[in-house]
Amino acid sequence: MGTIKKAFWLTAAAAGITAFLIAPEKPDAKKKAPFLGRAIAHRGLHTKDKSVPENSLSAFRRAAAFGYGAELDVHLTADEQVVVFHDDTLDRVCGVSCSIEDLTYEELQQYHLHQTEETIPLLTEVLVALRGNPVIVELKRGRNNALLAEKTLDILRRYRGAFCIESFDPTIVSWFRKNAPDVYRGQLACRDYGSAVSPVKAFALRNGLTNVIARPNFIAYEKGKRPLLIRLAEKMGASKVSWTIRGYGAEGENDTIIFEYYYPKTRYR
Repeated sequence: MGTIKKAFWLTAAAAGITAFLIAPEKPDAKKKAPFLGRAIAHRGLHTKDKSVPENSLSAFRRAAAFGYGAELDVHLTADEQVVVFHDDTLDRVCGVSCSIEDLTYEELQQYHLHQTEETIPLLTEVLVALRGNPVIVELKRGRNNALLAEKTLDILRRYRGAFCIESFDPTIVSWFRKNAPDVYRGQLACRDYGSAVSPVKAFALRNGLTNVIARPNFIAYEKGKRPLLIRLAEKMGASKVSWTIRGYGAEGENDTIIFEYYYPKTRYR
């Protein structure tokens, strides 16, 4: 085989393998519709001065009052309750150095969000506060991801509004692919993973190479220019979601925006 021909076939093979790895599962119109052209309040409609804390019942009630959908984060407690909270530990938000998974729901209630009267809510409470508005639920990686996914799905099935799920962990997204293929699912990704994962895994996550595991319907990427392979996955049918938007201008180029600290139109398409 000539050198040029060999190079051609090697290039074609590499392109085919890459396409297989990054390919999403293109969502049908019905699955995508509740989130298309929607502005979703990041951790509820919280305020920059923290008087309305992130992931608080007041933030979700406020989002609903303005007509926004909301994005939120869930963890399991020590007694296997699904609570809405972003960080793995209470340090930043509650000023206490302990893991959320080490405490029961009752124990968590003694701590307050950013020195307000607000406490860490249950997912069931948050869904009542959202009054049927669309919700994006991010599942945080923990000690028992499958149990968190199972319990979260059970709660969401009873919600009277549209919902979808996302995670930075492709194995969690994959759980929904296998166990709830009807649920609109997304892969969260960013450019810098710091020391959270190995450099090889960070490269794979950053460029959508783990789509082979999760086959997401949408890719929720941090604001700014996306890597080439992410853009190719979008060309292959993945919905385009961007976070965290803090000013006007990103609406037109995204199917869905996750925003904070300003007031975009609730529906921009």
